Amino acid sequence: MRTGLTEFEAVLAVARHRSFRAAAGELNLSTSALSQSVASLEARLGTRLFHRTTRSVRLTEAGERFVADVAPAIASLGVAIERASDEGDAPRGTLRINTSTGAARRVMAPLLVPYLTRYPDVRLDLVTDDRLTDIVRDGFDAGFRTADIVPADMIAVPFGEPIRFAVVGSPGYLAAKGTPRNPSDLASHRCIRARMRSGHIYHWEFERHGEAIEVDVPGVLTLDEPNLMLEAARAGLGLTYLTEFNVAEDLASGSLVRVLEDWTPPFDRLCLYYSGRRHVPGALRALIDLIRETG
Repeated sequence: MRTGLTEFEAVLAVARHRSFRAAAGELNLSTSALSQSVASLEARLGTRLFHRTTRSVRLTEAGERFVADVAPAIASLGVAIERASDEGDAPRGTLRINTSTGAARRVMAPLLVPYLTRYPDVRLDLVTDDRLTDIVRDGFDAGFRTADIVPADMIAVPFGEPIRFAVVGSPGYLAAKGTPRNPSDLASHRCIRARMRSGHIYHWEFERHGEAIEVDVPGVLTLDEPNLMLEAARAGLGLTYLTEFNVAEDLASGSLVRVLEDWTPPFDRLCLYYSGRRHVPGALRALIDLIRETG
C-alpha cells in the first residue's frame, strides 16, 4: 500500500531490491523519477544513502541506519492506510502474490478469474518465480506453493485437490519399447528428465503399499519446462513425469498414455499462505474467503 511518502518509499524499495530498475517497477515509477526522489532525500539529509556503481547498488552505513529507523514507521503507516481503505463496501487496492509457474496455471481459471470478476476494484499483481521467495521481505501480500514447502511461520489455506503425478508416453513409444510395470523397469526405458531451478536433476518419486522409491531415471533429453516435456513425449522421445493437471488434455485425447498409475499416489495440496504477523488487507481476506467457499 502506497503511503504518499514517495521519497521514503523509494529508498526502502531500492534497499529491498538493490536495484533502481526493479524498485521503479514495484512503485510504478520511471527509473529517472525514482532516482530523483532518492537524490532529493539524500540532499535534504546531507548524506548518501547508497553506494552506486554500474553493476550494483548497496546501502551505505548511514543508509542502513536510516532504513532500520524508517522502515517500521512506513510499515505502520501502510497498515493504517490499509485498515482505513478496508472500511469501504468492497475490497480494493493492489494484491501482490508470489507463486511458482505451475501453481499459477492451476489457480488462474478456477480461482483468480472468478475473484477478479467478483471484485473489479482489486488490482492483482501476480509474480511467478520457481524459487521459494521470502514474501514478507520482498513485499508480497501472499504466495501460492505446495503445502510441503510453505514456511512453518506462515498461515496456510489449502486450495484444490491433492496434486498427483503421472508417468506418460506416446502410444508409438510404448508400442516400440513396451509398458513398464514397476519403477525398476524404467532402467530399460528412455525418459525425459527434469532439471530443477537449482540445477539438480529431479528423481521420479513413487509409492505403493507403504513402499517409497526415488528413481534417477535414464534419458538422453533433460528439460526444465513442462510444456517442452509434453512436446517431447508426444513426439515419442520417451516417458515423462508431470502432474495430472499438465497431462489431462493429452490423456483425454489419447496422444499420451499413462503407465505406473498404481505407483503414483496423491501428494500435497496447493496452499495460499501469508504472514500472521501483518495486517491482512481486505483484498486478501476476500481471496481467503473465496478459497474456503469453493473448497
